[in-house]
Amino acid sequence: MKTLIKIIFALFISLQMVGPAIAQTKKQTRDAAKAAEVKKQIDAKNFTFQARYMYPMGGGQRYLNTDYDVRVTKDSLIVFLPYFGVAYAGAGYNSNEDNGIKFTSTKFDYQPQLKKNGTWYVVIKPQDSRTTNQLAFNISPNGSADLSIISTNRQRIRFDGYLKDKPKN
Repeated sequence: MKTLIKIIFALFISLQMVGPAIAQTKKQTRDAAKAAEVKKQIDAKNFTFQARYMYPMGGGQRYLNTDYDVRVTKDSLIVFLPYFGVAYAGAGYNSNEDNGIKFTSTKFDYQPQLKKNGTWYVVIKPQDSRTTNQLAFNISPNGSADLSIISTNRQRIRFDGYLKDKPKN
């Protein structure tokens, strides 16, 4: 009877050790697939950054409950983001067209760079925007992203969000 209990106990322990190992390989497979999807989107110059939080230079974080995003394709850059912060001369507080960071660009420099830790650093410099000089993305392999925007007549602002998954056809 004691040997039967020992065998059952050994079998129980071995099963307990196999379960987490299988779960770990599933997680690694899922993470690798997500990293491959992020790489594919960045290499194809075709991704959408969905903003969740904004961090103005002069204040705390703000949660964004509306769909603010940046859409990057091979031939266009569409930016629709809010702005809070200090605006300098010529910012246009009284104009409806200058509220937030909203523009479409068809001429822009796109420079992706893969860092050692697997994150992507993507710099986009629109050439046909009169106010925005640079958008700098830090994109992690799991799809979470950070965006920093430098403008000519406004303080720098940072956004936190993620890359939206492309719909499957």
